[in-house]
Amino acid sequence: MTRSSVAAAIEAVLFVAEKPVGRSELAKTIGAGHKAITEGLLELEEWYRGTGLRLQHEADDWQIVTAPEQAPFVAAYLGADRLRLSGAALETLSVVAYRQPVTRAEVESIRGVNCDQTIYTLMQRRLIEELGRREAPGSPFEYGTTWEFLECFGLTSLDALPTVLSPDGVRSGDPVSAE
Repeated sequence: MTRSSVAAAIEAVLFVAEKPVGRSELAKTIGAGHKAITEGLLELEEWYRGTGLRLQHEADDWQIVTAPEQAPFVAAYLGADRLRLSGAALETLSVVAYRQPVTRAEVESIRGVNCDQTIYTLMQRRLIEELGRREAPGSPFEYGTTWEFLECFGLTSLDALPTVLSPDGVRSGDPVSAE
């Protein structure tokens, strides 16, 4: 099976892109309409199924990444320390992933301990990043997960995070009634 010319062009652009590429930017670069870009992205998703690569997206930004089942081989090649995390780092990463954008103080409030070193470690391993400053007293940094986070955990988008129960028994993402 061969790929359409639009899918091949999308693949070439995503392959050399240093960061995720939006659908509009793909359309402009390739000279194709949004419908053709959407069809090309769907074609590539299907094409990569069962291979060592995946098409990953967050919102409308797309990127070619390694398939999660190939992670052990990639980790061995890269010496991926970022895949070995302490319990504290996993807890902090979970808070950031589910609550983003979140400040260090908010993470510490949830975890009940100082998180300075853990946040620094997660940033060094490129699993979280500073998203900007919150307009609040002290202008604290807000943190969120990165594309590397999605890749390390085999997620195609943040929507693929498992749903969790909050302490009040409501599933994250479920509407809460105002009764």
